Amino acid sequence: MTRANDNGGFQVLEIIHPDRRTLPVLVSSPHSGRHYDPFFLGMTRLDSQAIRRSEDAFVDRLIAGVPALGAPTIAALFPRAWIDVNREPGELDCTMFEGRMSAAPGHNSPRVRAGLGIIPRVVAGGAEIYRSRLPVAEAERRIASCYAPYHAALEHLIDETRHLFGAVGLIDCHSMPSAPPACAGEPVDFVLGDRFGTSCAPAVSQAATEALQAQGAMVRRNNPYPGGHITRRYGRPELGVHAIQIEVDRRLYLDQTAVEPNTGMAATARLLETAILAIAQVVHTLDPPLNRTLHKAVPAGGDSA
Repeated sequence: MTRANDNGGFQVLEIIHPDRRTLPVLVSSPHSGRHYDPFFLGMTRLDSQAIRRSEDAFVDRLIAGVPALGAPTIAALFPRAWIDVNREPGELDCTMFEGRMSAAPGHNSPRVRAGLGIIPRVVAGGAEIYRSRLPVAEAERRIASCYAPYHAALEHLIDETRHLFGAVGLIDCHSMPSAPPACAGEPVDFVLGDRFGTSCAPAVSQAATEALQAQGAMVRRNNPYPGGHITRRYGRPELGVHAIQIEVDRRLYLDQTAVEPNTGMAATARLLETAILAIAQVVHTLDPPLNRTLHKAVPAGGDSA
């Protein structure tokens, strides 16, 4: 069964439920959206290919087999260049907008200064997105129509899964350009981010690492991607919520010039599923927290993805 959230005529997110829930995990893809409507394209100075540089292209296809394994998936259908749900709500660059904001931005983080706030000013590589400043009402509209529904749906899935199984593994899936700077000179297929051991039980990260390595994959932990806002916000291992970010090297499944899947798509999806199943097996064995309330406070700071 598929459930989607509608935004003025187009779906903003897609949730795919399994016929039967058997795994205590859920899988998200916040950056694979590729619906570029004419309104947005009319705002940008970039062509239809350049605007896609920030996409985690086709990660939603990499996780398409997960519902058949017994777990739900959630994916944004709007592009990351439109609004980034893996940022904190207050990470807004005021210089991008005309008018007065109803609420002051939370903090001027390094990401915001680099143009990579909740509403990005640039795509990957630093190319400016917009021809001119945007009305402040546009920022508020995107947050209300895309950002808020995505997080509301994600929170619901977390609560639902935790209620069913006692504990939940949130697997946040992304893709990375080949040979990230911090890994130069070494082949890296996957980077697992657990906020340096704070967003999930150590056994969760270890199980995913070992499962991938057993298939011959090269794996790093937290370098250079320790997990972004989603991992940080929802990861509460003491409350039974174990969040981990998985970055997949795009060369494994994508023609990075044409931005189209290559012949490695199916094999990479199977590798990712191996890690997801390993995480689910560990979460099944973890003792659920007793008499604890799941708080959704949003701590500040941290790195991005």
